[in-house]
Amino acid sequence: MGVFQRLTEELNKKRGLFFLLLDPDRKPVAELAKQAEVAQKAGADAVLVGSSMLVNSQFDEAVAAIKQRISIPLVLFPGNSNQIAPKADAVLFLSLLSGRNPDFLIGEQVKGAPLVKKYGLEPISTGYLLIESGKTTSVEYVSDTRPIPRDKPDIACSHALAAEYFGMKLVYLEAGSGSATSVPDELISAVASYITLPLIAGGGIRTPEEAARKVRVGAKIVVAGNQFEKGNPGRLLTEFASACHQG
Repeated sequence: MGVFQRLTEELNKKRGLFFLLLDPDRKPVAELAKQAEVAQKAGADAVLVGSSMLVNSQFDEAVAAIKQRISIPLVLFPGNSNQIAPKADAVLFLSLLSGRNPDFLIGEQVKGAPLVKKYGLEPISTGYLLIESGKTTSVEYVSDTRPIPRDKPDIACSHALAAEYFGMKLVYLEAGSGSATSVPDELISAVASYITLPLIAGGGIRTPEEAARKVRVGAKIVVAGNQFEKGNPGRLLTEFASACHQG
C-alpha cells in the first residue's frame, strides 16, 4: 500500500492526522531518531524531515537513522532538490504556488525529479502556499517570495483551486517554522470549503487545543515540530496526536 493511500485510509478513521516535523539542522542524528520513535509511540501518523536551509551534511544519515526507528511513514519535506534521501518512504513533491520565483515553482522540482525516480520514492504532489504570519520566516527569506496576506482568503482559495486543477493531491497552508502566528482559522475554513483536496496546516501551532481547532475548521493534517525540541516531549506529543485525531 502506498503512503498516500495509507494516510487517506487513516483519515477515514480519524478527524485529522498529526505529523511531526524534524529539521536535521537543529539536532544531532541520534536525537532526531529518538524523537521520531517517541512520536510514533505517542500516536503521530507520520514523520516529516526537511529544512529551509540545510547548513550541514547529515541529511541522508538522519533520514536513514529515523527510518530504522519507526514504522509509520517517513516523508521528505524538502526545502530544495538536495534534500532527497533514498531511505525515505515518500516525498511531498512541493511547488511553491503562492510565490513567483521560478526556482521554487518548477526549477528545484526538475532537479529533484530524477532522484525521486532513482530512489523509488513515492511522490505526493503538493501545492505549497506560504501565508503571512506576522514576521519574516526562513522559508519566506530563502525562497525570496511574498506570502499570501493572512486577511485575503480569496487569494488563498484561488491558489488552492489552481493546485487542484493541476491535479495535485494535497494543499499545504504554511505559516513558516517559528512563525509569530499560525494560519488563520478563517482562511483554513475558506480554502477547505472551496476545494476538495485535503489541507495541511503548519507553522506556529503551539498547543494541542490550537491543533484541534485547525482540524475543526477544515485542516486534515496538522504539522508541528519546534515545540517538541526541549525536555521530554512524549506527553505533549501524545496530546497533539489525540487532539488532531479527535478534532
